[in-house]
This record gives sequence, structure tokens and C-alpha cells, in this order.
Amino acid sequence: MTTSSVRAIRKIRIPDPVRVTNALRSPDQGPRILFFSGGTALRDTSQRLVDYTHNSVHLVTPFDSGGSSAVLRRYFDMPAIGDLRSRLMVLADRTLNGVTEVYDLFTYRLPKTASPEELRAELGAMVRGSHPLVARISDPMRKTVLHHLDIFEDSIDLDFNLRGASIGNLILTAGYLEHSRHIDPIVSIYSQLVKVRGEVRLLTNSNLQLRAVLANGAHLIGQHLITGKETPSLDSTVTELCLVDPAKGNVPFRPPIGNKIRDAIRNADLICYPVGSFYSSLIANLLPAGVGQAISQSPCPKVFIPNTFADPESLGLSLADQTRILLRHLRADAPGTIATRDVLDVVLLDPTISYPGAENPEQELAALGVPVMLTPLAVKRTGAIDPRLLCEALLSLI
Repeated sequence: MTTSSVRAIRKIRIPDPVRVTNALRSPDQGPRILFFSGGTALRDTSQRLVDYTHNSVHLVTPFDSGGSSAVLRRYFDMPAIGDLRSRLMVLADRTLNGVTEVYDLFTYRLPKTASPEELRAELGAMVRGSHPLVARISDPMRKTVLHHLDIFEDSIDLDFNLRGASIGNLILTAGYLEHSRHIDPIVSIYSQLVKVRGEVRLLTNSNLQLRAVLANGAHLIGQHLITGKETPSLDSTVTELCLVDPAKGNVPFRPPIGNKIRDAIRNADLICYPVGSFYSSLIANLLPAGVGQAISQSPCPKVFIPNTFADPESLGLSLADQTRILLRHLRADAPGTIATRDVLDVVLLDPTISYPGAENPEQELAALGVPVMLTPLAVKRTGAIDPRLLCEALLSLI
């Protein structure tokens, strides 16, 4: 059911007290709200969301090319799994016996300043089970963890750089290697171990990089060059974003999504294009072939939540520009047949926020065929998204 058809049946109220109360009463029966994002911008909202539903779906990008993720990608020729690991831990149920201990291990990073010998010794202590973080974990969780730590240690040479490595990433990498370079089996194992309240999936299992073309003619290959977190922020507007395979000459490539991703999109109760890094988190998720087609075939409401803070990746882009770019990528599978209303029903805006270049957002987005709904979404003092307000707004649209 689209937002338009919802309007025809009832007057939308945000927050809708009935829907919110029902969700709080039975989160295990909550709706399948699907997010195209894996970045830290949605972390607090994801934590709050478990109060309302244990059935959310998080499709995260595997294109991170900075930090310790880049070390794993280069060494094993694999997709990035840092955002996947982070979102799994956010949704873990730490109220259950034994889960906190696994969480603490998965979120631990080896020191960045230790020597290679010290780092290998600490990893070795974990493999033997004598490290305090591992010793605290009870069986059968401990046996599973030790098994994967042992696989990882056997898979690396002495020259492997362990500085700053996330232990959770190392464990997931071991499972990825053990299961013939497929990530889903190991994700399923640890989702069950830590009782993940929701579903987290990599959008694609392929080892690809993001390539951004800037208005000044520059070509940037690698997510870390786009985000402005590890390198200077962009000084020119992004005009094009695509996926490339460095092993095949960095030509644009659109890998097809698998059936599980397609089914997750089609079966969602609401699809959210949320706040976060506009290109490397949101648009990157829409680049594989079949994403837009699957979205257009889902009858659920589709909602865009623009950033309330300045986003380095959106340099030079107004709110209307961002919406136009979002629509272009959503319709890329079949621009001539996928209509705007098939992939985007509404843009939710906070009336107190000054969105970039938006003098009359309702009129400007209406010109693109997209309606606007104004509702409180942000913390008044800071302008940051309020997780409770966002969760309850989304629930009210279903």
C-alpha cells in the first residue's frame, strides 16, 4: 500500500498513538521497516527501533575502503564488513545472558600503537582462550568464537597488519573464508548467538569500489576519499557515482542483487532512505542492478529522510538536487517505465530545520512529483535526528 493510498483511507497522524502503542506492546510482531544504510548516522535510531520492532531489515554497503577494513579487503580480496558487524552489534540483545560478553569482544579493537609482536601475542592469547575478553564468554558461544579466531590466525602471514583491527571483523572474515567466501552463513551464526533483533545483510558479496566523478573533472576511487573522514573534505560537487572493479580496469559495473535481497525489498512494510552520508551510504546502496526494480515492485510506502546537518558529500546540492539524484538512481533499472510514485512516496521534513537551498521545499519537491510531510524529527537544541521521533514517524506511515 503506497502512502497515497493510505491517505485515501485514513488521515495520517504523526505520531499515530495506536500504531506506536501496538508496536511497543509487541515488538516481536513489529513491521519490516527496511533501511538502505549502514553508517553511524543511523546507529542511535537502530538502537531505539528495537523497542518497536524486531523485524527491521538493514541493507548495508560493503564498499568501505579506509582503516582496518581496507587491510582486510586488500589481503583477502573481500567486501568490507565493518558496517555489517557494527549494525549486528547495535541490534544485539545485551539483556540476555552471555550476549554482552560476545558484544564486548566483537567491538574491541587491537591497539594502534602496539608493535607487530605485541599484536600477534594478543591475538594468540585470544585463540588460546586465555585473553580476558574471550575467557569471559561461556560455552557454547566460546567454542564458536575460538573456532573462528583459530581460522583467522591460520589464514594470515606474519606481515599482516593487525593495528587497530576490529576483532569482530576478524571473526566474520574467518567465517566468510570458511563458508567458501559467502558472508550470509557466518552472519546467520552470530545473529543467532547474540540474538539480533532484526535482519542485517550486505547488499552484495562482490569486492567492488566506489568511484566518484567531481565537477572539476577529478575521479576518486575509494569510499574513504569521498566521505571526508580520513582525507580532506570534497572541494567540488559529485556529478556521478558508480561501482568499479579494480581487477577489471575500474570500468563502471552494476552487479545484480541476489534473490534474498530482492525478496527483502519486495516484502518490506516500509522502505526508508535515511539520513547519513548521501553518496557513500545511501546512493551507494542503490547502484547494483535490480535494486530500483525491486523497490518499484514493493507496494509499501517509501520515505526519504534528508540530513538535518551539513553533509560533506552533498557539497553544492540543494534539497531538491538530492531528491532528484535519489530518484535518478532509484529509476536507473528502467527510467522509461519506473515512475516517481513507484519508488518514492514522501519526503519527511522537520519544520524547524533549514534544509540546503530550500526556500519553499513543499513547492520545490512537488515540482519533482514528490509530496512533503512536515513533522518534528529533530532534537530542538542540536538539530540532530531524534531516534524516538523518527521511529514513531515511520511507524505511523505503515
